[in-house]
Amino acid sequence: MRAGTAYGFCTRRPGSAVAMVARGLCFGLLAAGIVHHRAAAEDDTSPTPNLSPASAHESAAAASPIVMPPLPARLPKYANFERARATREARQVADWVVDSGDNRKLPFAIVDKSDARVFVFDAHGQLRGTAPALLGLTLGDDAVPGIGDRPLSSIRPEERTTPAGRFVAALDRNLRGKEILWVDYDSAVSMHPVITTNREERRAQRLATPTPLDNRISYGCINVPALFFDNVVRPAFTGTNGIVYVLPETRSAHEVFSSYDVDEYARLQSAGAPVPAQAAAARL
Repeated sequence: MRAGTAYGFCTRRPGSAVAMVARGLCFGLLAAGIVHHRAAAEDDTSPTPNLSPASAHESAAAASPIVMPPLPARLPKYANFERARATREARQVADWVVDSGDNRKLPFAIVDKSDARVFVFDAHGQLRGTAPALLGLTLGDDAVPGIGDRPLSSIRPEERTTPAGRFVAALDRNLRGKEILWVDYDSAVSMHPVITTNREERRAQRLATPTPLDNRISYGCINVPALFFDNVVRPAFTGTNGIVYVLPETRSAHEVFSSYDVDEYARLQSAGAPVPAQAAAARL
């Protein structure tokens, strides 16, 4: 759902304190990465000191890949899905989150668009619950710029996507006082209890079917069963922010999250081969 929706579920409130805090925390959680990129940008534009030309040997050495020194081995970490059914990609991303610590010790959720399903975990990767979800009508991983500020009537069917990515999420209330979990504030995408006011859309029935083939109906918001929101989502995110990982459907998870396969990392580690940079950092 978007700003201007007739249902009011995903309408952004100007100056919403929780939403602004969530956006601020997003930048705060990623501050280390931002500082790094800014520093790199400044290095590109800073005057270069006069240095003597490097020898051919030095140039070749500079171009050689940096090999990480051996680090003490550690056991890989995995998310605990209990006995829940999940796709391979959902498991791989959840395992990577736990192994790398990408969730920054916060609760997190995996939204698997290909399977139309949501998984909510505590900060340690223990599954708290899973449920089917309704998602944006159109396949795609990017939101149209500025779509969160447009009225619902102006949004074309091909623009009704649920964007993929890593989002800092926070509970808030919409204009009607109903609780929602903001996922992507700029695109007005939230996770909320399923809306059933338009009977022709049959949203509750779509959630109850055993396949994900009829779960694409929303304007981009993530609709979940009301009991799941009340019993799993709300308790997990009450009093804290969290991370929502919306899996891509037109790109790979590695492209979107820079994630790695935990089992492959463990195999490389046992063989003494170079490991992914993020996996190496997780060992420190």
